[in-house]
Amino acid sequence: MKRIRILFLSFAISFGLPLFFAKNQLVFASSDRGSVSQTVTSKVLNQATYGSQVSGDTQETVDIILKPQNGSALENYVYNTVTPGSPQYRKYVTASQFGRLYGNTGVGQAVIKYLNSFGLHSSLSSDDLIIQTTGATSKIESAFQTSIYQAKYHGKSFRAAKKNPSLPLQYSNKILGVLGLTTYNTLTTNVQKLPSSLSKSGSTQNTLSSYPSSPQSFASRYNLNQLYKEGLTGAGQQMDIISLADFNPADAYSYWKALNVSVPSNKLNVINVDGGSGWDGSDETSLDVEQSGALAPQAKINVYIGPNTDTGFFDALSTAVNQDKAAQLSVSWGESETEISQAVSQGVETPVYAQIFNLIFEQASAEGISSFVASGDQGAYDATKDAATYDLAVDNPADSPFVVAAGGTTIPFSETLSDGTNISVKNERAWSWDYLYGYFDKKGLSSTAIGLADYFVGGGGGFSKFFATPRYQQAISGVNRYTALQYWQSSSPFTTVQRLQPAVSSSGSGTGRNVPDVSLNADPETGYAVYYSSGTGQAAVWDGPYGGTSFVAPQLNAVSAVINSGRKSRIGFWNPQIYRFAKSKNSPFNPLDSSSDNNNLFYTGTKGTIYNQDTGLGTVDFQKLRQSFGQN
Repeated sequence: MKRIRILFLSFAISFGLPLFFAKNQLVFASSDRGSVSQTVTSKVLNQATYGSQVSGDTQETVDIILKPQNGSALENYVYNTVTPGSPQYRKYVTASQFGRLYGNTGVGQAVIKYLNSFGLHSSLSSDDLIIQTTGATSKIESAFQTSIYQAKYHGKSFRAAKKNPSLPLQYSNKILGVLGLTTYNTLTTNVQKLPSSLSKSGSTQNTLSSYPSSPQSFASRYNLNQLYKEGLTGAGQQMDIISLADFNPADAYSYWKALNVSVPSNKLNVINVDGGSGWDGSDETSLDVEQSGALAPQAKINVYIGPNTDTGFFDALSTAVNQDKAAQLSVSWGESETEISQAVSQGVETPVYAQIFNLIFEQASAEGISSFVASGDQGAYDATKDAATYDLAVDNPADSPFVVAAGGTTIPFSETLSDGTNISVKNERAWSWDYLYGYFDKKGLSSTAIGLADYFVGGGGGFSKFFATPRYQQAISGVNRYTALQYWQSSSPFTTVQRLQPAVSSSGSGTGRNVPDVSLNADPETGYAVYYSSGTGQAAVWDGPYGGTSFVAPQLNAVSAVINSGRKSRIGFWNPQIYRFAKSKNSPFNPLDSSSDNNNLFYTGTKGTIYNQDTGLGTVDFQKLRQSFGQN
C-alpha cells in the first residue's frame, strides 16, 4: 500500500461551506477551488522523465495534519512542565489528552466528510491532528483534481503529480502543503565515514579494538560511568529511534556481544511504518541502535522505520509520538534549510514546512518525551549536501526549538597519515576538518566536486532562518553573537565558492534559533566502528571509522534513558532546563570557547561565553547533569 500525506493549517473552526450534492459527492465549482503546494522543486518536475500514469486502483493512504487550537497556550504549557514551581511542573499529557486540549476535532470531521464523499475512508488520530484517509488512486486524483505519474530523475524513481493539486477554497486556505503526491525528496543521513585516503599508515581496522572510540570510551570521557556505578543502566526505560532505512537486528546483538554488553533478549522492537523501507542507509539505522543500546544496556528500543520520503519520515515520527511508548527519541536524518527554502521560493513548498515537524516535536515535549536530533555534518555549510550551495545554513529538523540539536567535537588525538602528514589535536574542539586542509591541498582534492566535499565536513551549527530565538536561549551569553574564522567566500546565489588564504577572522551578530545545543565526539578521525549488513542475506561487516552527529543524537537518547531510569517522572523537554543549568555555578557543561583551533568551518568560540555556535553549550559531564535534573 502506498501512502500520501497532506498537511493542513486550520485558522477557523467553522467553515460555512456552500455544499452541493450530486450522487452523494460534495461538488464545488472550479472557481471555488484553490491550488495546494507540493514538496518538490520545479527543477525536478521539469527535468524528470515521465512514464505511465499510476494505476487508478492502486491503494493510497493520505495523512492530513491540522494546526492545534490554542497554540500559544500549548507552548506555555510545554515550558511550564519543566519550570519548577509551576502547577504543571512534571505533569505531562498523553496523546489523547493532547487531542482533547489542543486538537481540532471540528475541522477534522469537516475535512473527513469532504474526502469520504469521494469514496475514501478516513479517521482522526488520537491527538486529533492527523486524518488518515485510504482509497484508490483514482479517487485521490478526483479529490485533488490532479493526475499521478511514474517518474525518474537522476536515476531515482518516484511518483509525481505534474499538475498542481487543488481542493475547495474553504479547505485549501487551511492547507499547509501536500506531501506524497510527488515523492521525490532530499533527506539524508547525518553520518560521515572516514575516507580510505585518510587511513593511518599501515593500519588495519578489521577488529573492534582497532577503532579510535567505543561506547565505553564515550561513557568514560563524559562521566556516564558514574551513573552506572549508581546502578543506573536504563532499566524500565524505552528509547525510540526514528529511521528511514532497514537493518538487521541480529547485527546489533552481535555488536553488543562483541563489546561484552549484557542486554535483554527482547531488547529490540521494530515497527515498520508505511511498509518500512529499503536498505540504503542501513549503516545509519544500525549505528543508531548499536550506540544507544550499548550506552543504556537495560533499556529497550523501539525502531520506527519509514520509507525515505517526506511522508515516511513524518509518519515514522508521528507514530512514535502518538504511541508514546518511550520518554526519549532520536533522529539522525534531515535536510538543509536552504533546500527547503529553494522549494518555497519556487512555489512548490509551503513556507511553514518546518512547522510541520516542529509541531510534532512540540507535542512530544507536552508528553514529556525528550527529543534529540543530529545537527548535520557539513559544518556551518549544511546546504552543500543537498542544495549544492555554499551559504551558511543549518539542518532541519535539528533547527526545531523543541529538540536538543546534537553537535560534534573532535577529541584529542595524534596520527601520521599515509603520506607521512602528522596530525595533532591537543584539546577537545569543535569538529571540522580544517586541520586536514594542508593534506587536502597537497592531494589537489578541490579540483573535483567530490574532492571539494571533503573540505566541507564538520559539526552543524549557526542560526536558523526558520525559527526565532527561543525563550530559553535569550539572555545567554554568546547567543546571537559570534566569532568566526572564514575559510571560504561565496556570494548569492552561493553556487560557487573561493578559498580564502589566509582565513579571515570576524565577529558579528545573528538572529534566530541558535544551533546546536550540546556537542560530543563526532569526528570520524576519532570515531567508531559500525557492524551492519547492507541487504537481506548479506554478511555483516565491521566498517569505519564512522563519525557524524548521527552518533551524538542516539548517544544522548541513551543518556536520557539512563537518567530517567533513576527517576519517578520523565525529564521532559531538556532545553529550558539545560540552559538554566548552564548559568549555574556548578554547570554540567564545558563551553568550548576558544577562538583558535576550534571551529566548524566558520563559527568559532568566543572567550568567556556560555554559548558558542560551533558547539552550543559545549560538552557534558553527565553525572553533574543528572544531579542538576534532580531526583524526581
